[in-house]
Amino acid sequence: MLTALGLDPVAESVYRAMLSDPTSGVAGLVARVGRPVEEVRDALDVLSELALVRPSSEREGGLRAVSPDIGMEALLARQQAELAAQQLRLESSRSMAAQLIAEYADLRPASTTPGVEHLIGIDAIRETLARLTRYVATDVMAFLPGGAQPVEQLDASRPLDEELLGRGVRMRSVYLSSVRNDQHTVDYAHWLTRLGGQVRTVPSLPTRLIITDRTTAVIPVNSEDSGAAAVVLTGQGMLTALCALFETVWAGAQVLGEAVVRDGHGLNPQESATIALLAQGHTDEAIAKRLGVSQRTARRIATDLMGRLDARSRFEAGVRAVQQGWLPSEAV
Repeated sequence: MLTALGLDPVAESVYRAMLSDPTSGVAGLVARVGRPVEEVRDALDVLSELALVRPSSEREGGLRAVSPDIGMEALLARQQAELAAQQLRLESSRSMAAQLIAEYADLRPASTTPGVEHLIGIDAIRETLARLTRYVATDVMAFLPGGAQPVEQLDASRPLDEELLGRGVRMRSVYLSSVRNDQHTVDYAHWLTRLGGQVRTVPSLPTRLIITDRTTAVIPVNSEDSGAAAVVLTGQGMLTALCALFETVWAGAQVLGEAVVRDGHGLNPQESATIALLAQGHTDEAIAKRLGVSQRTARRIATDLMGRLDARSRFEAGVRAVQQGWLPSEAV
C-alpha cells in the first residue's frame, strides 16, 4: 500500500505493528509480522532512514514509531524534493540534447539544392527514417517494392507500427502483388490491418518511397540499390507530385485479402504488368525485380503469356497484345 512512498511490504508491516504496539521489541515484531529477525532488522533500518522511527526516550535502546500524520508528511515532502531534483536533471538533459542535435545538424553537409538532403549509406538512411517516423503526426504513405519482406525486418517493424497506429497515425502501405504468396508478409499485413493500418497491392512499383505528414519524402537515388544512397525531399512542389503519385497508385491498387480480379481478357494484374514489360523489351531479370518474384517465376509467366498470344518473340508478343486489346498501341 505504501510502496509508492518508498516502503517495501516488510517495512510497512513492521511500521504498522509498531504503531499498534509501541512497546514491542524486535522479538515482538518478529512474532507480529511473521518474518525472520534479519528482515525485521533490515526493515527497521529502512524506517530509520525514512525518519519513521526514532529512538525512544522512555526505553533505553528502544525505538518508537513516528505518528502517521508527521511521518507521511515527511515522506511526501521527501518525494516532492526528489521529484524537483529529477525535474532539474531532466531539464538539464533536455538542454544538452538540444545542443547536441544542433551541433550534429551543423556538421551535416549542406545541400546545394533547397528542399533536398542527400543521405549516403544504409545507416544514414535508417537513422533518418527512424527520426521521421518518431515525430510523424498525421499519416505515413509507403511504396514497398522487393516482394516478400524478410521476417526479421517485419518483426522489427511491429513495435513502431503499433505505437504509431496507437496514437492515431494513418498508415497506408502498397506492396507488390507477389507478397500474396509469402505467408510471413501476409500475416504481418493482416496484423497491421487489425490495428488500423491499410495495405494494398499492385503488380509493380516505380520505386521505394516513404512520405510522412505529406511534408517529407525519402526516396532512393537508385531503385536497384535502395540502401546505397537516398534523398530527403521537403520542397512543396516535389511533395505535391509525389503525394499525387501515391494517391494514383493507391486508387488502382487492390486490398490485400480480397480475391485477385482478372480483367476482360482473363489477365490478372501481375500478368497485365508482365505483358507490358515484355512489350517494352525487359529481360526476365528486370521483370523479376519489378514484380518482386524469382527469375524462374518471371520466365514462367512470360512463357505462358507468349504461348497464349501464339508469339515466338517478345516483340511479337507486344504486337499481338496490342492487336488483341491487351495493351494500348503506344505500349509497343
